[in-house]
Amino acid sequence: VQLQASGGGLVQAGGSLRLSCAASGRTFSSYAMGWFRQAPGKEREFVAAISWSGGSTYYADSVKGRFTISRDNAKNTVYLQMNSLKPEDTAVYYCTTVAGTVPVGSWGQGTQVTVSS
Repeated sequence: VQLQASGGGLVQAGGSLRLSCAASGRTFSSYAMGWFRQAPGKEREFVAAISWSGGSTYYADSVKGRFTISRDNAKNTVYLQMNSLKPEDTAVYYCTTVAGTVPVGSWGQGTQVTVSS
């Protein structure tokens, strides 16, 4: 599965963004998917994950209640709706296949999210 994240940008604190991750390949619906982020000078960290069916979701404590992960298997796309953004959400966001909350796939091109205070 090849992945391409998009939808990032510059937003003020308190604002919202919706990220998309488009996947190629006919087996997308077989995979659990996750979003991760990497801020400058920091290690990449888990943000959210969703099961192959969309029936189960998982979130990092830092985004719980603000971010929502979803997927549309017919469109081979996974989304991350980000509300009430904070400056500490600033990072490059990546999507990949996961086992639980552990990344197991390759990293595609991420999308930059910058939240100004």
